[in-house]
This record gives sequence, structure tokens and C-alpha cells, in this order.
Amino acid sequence: MQTRILDVKGMSCGHCKMSVEGALNKLDGVTDTEVDLDSGKVEVTYDEAKVSLENMKETVEDQGYDVA
Repeated sequence: MQTRILDVKGMSCGHCKMSVEGALNKLDGVTDTEVDLDSGKVEVTYDEAKVSLENMKETVEDQGYDVA
């Protein structure tokens, strides 16, 4: 398992947090997601054999947010 911090722009409320966490948690290989709205950081724990960083970035961007 790996843990990665994504820098996500545009999240500002509880709905944003639920949207990003829900989308990432649906990915095969993602085991845990923690959004910190104050910092814009998303901590993702995942199996690198099942999901790539690029997949996670695309998933967040599909929710309408930018990943730095």
C-alpha cells in the first residue's frame, strides 16, 4: 500500500469533501481517502498495482476540481 497527498484546488464545503472522497473510494485499489478542506489536501491510501496516480487525478478532475 502507498499513501499519496494530492493538492486539490476548488474544494470549499462538505459537499466537495464528500464528492471527492466518494469518487476516489469507488476506484478499485483505493482503500482510504481523507480530505482536509482547510489545506486543500487529499490523502489517499491505495494499492499501486491496481490504481495509478493518473487515474486518481482524472477521477478528482471529473468531479470538477483541479489537481496541482
